[in-house]
Amino acid sequence: MDCPYAQRVAHYFSPSPDAPEQRRTLTVTLRGRRVEVETAGGVFSGDRLDPGTTVLLDAVEDPPATGALLDLGCGWGPIALAMAAASPDARVLAVDVNERALGLTAGNAQRLGLRNVQTHLPEQLLADSPELQLDEIWSNPPIRIGKAALHELLRTWLPRLAPGGRAHLVVQRNLGSDSLHRWMAEELGRDVRRTTSVNGYRVLTVR
Repeated sequence: MDCPYAQRVAHYFSPSPDAPEQRRTLTVTLRGRRVEVETAGGVFSGDRLDPGTTVLLDAVEDPPATGALLDLGCGWGPIALAMAAASPDARVLAVDVNERALGLTAGNAQRLGLRNVQTHLPEQLLADSPELQLDEIWSNPPIRIGKAALHELLRTWLPRLAPGGRAHLVVQRNLGSDSLHRWMAEELGRDVRRTTSVNGYRVLTVR
């Protein structure tokens, strides 16, 4: 299966990771809620809750109570799980190119009783819902896939924001948060604001 965004993929950017699965159980805190989740090798931040994800989850307000919410690059699911818990009547779409990550997200949602989480490969979701509009996007985007692939990713998903919708992206300063901020404002014509900056991570809110 082809990965639609990353041409130089490795480990967790791969649809089928070569790394041993090595499942493990972690206890993490998601927006003040302490939960037990399952993670594995070959997915993003499989041994802990990524600090950038923590900054994002602590910085943003609750998502809309209803509508379609997207976790772009879900990994084992912390962002999707937090969105689903905050907005149980919303449809939470967890998207990743990594099939192992999607399986973990689905399993963690089931473990926590979050029935409003749906997992999708990106090309599947776009094919099944060509007119999809999103009320909100939360993402710790895959910066390391490279600038061209990242820009393609954002060109694909940001235009799907519904009128009045917004995206919250967390990006590390030394991995190019400021240049990405300028690119989204200048090339995509978006209103982009820095919501917060904590420990070198910046949360960019895009409208």
